[in-house]
Amino acid sequence: MTVSVVDADLDRIEHCTGLVAILDEYARLPHIAGRGLPSEVIENLTSRLSKVSGKQILLAVDGETVVGVTVCFEGFSTFAGRPLLNIHDLAVSAKYRGQGVGTMLLDAAAERARELGCCRVTLEVDTANPGAKKLYERSGFVMTQEFWKKELCD
Repeated sequence: MTVSVVDADLDRIEHCTGLVAILDEYARLPHIAGRGLPSEVIENLTSRLSKVSGKQILLAVDGETVVGVTVCFEGFSTFAGRPLLNIHDLAVSAKYRGQGVGTMLLDAAAERARELGCCRVTLEVDTANPGAKKLYERSGFVMTQEFWKKELCD
């Protein structure tokens, strides 16, 4: 296995299809959504993402094959008065889990945050995902507060 982390180029079809495929595979896990991404999301995700400012999308690739992804968005900490980077999605293809790919993506996201002058990296984890919690703890993340949300769309 020779996996490296690269910036996603949303003008490259293989990056777009790989990104969507990994997120679709991840969504199918029972403790995530238990079903694949809706067809409307599959068809429009990368074109919509390409229009979002402050995105940082990193891909783990084995040769030309996308095997993992982290989708991050730049934010701002008013308490620190500095930018932050939020990891919105972190997913690794089943075949590559347990081989350090998630750690590589987290390290790359932290390095990108440093390059951007961020004060921290944030993320959320589902309580039903103990494997992810262990990965985040090994990578230096600490649970600090409860996350609440209000859904506004289906």
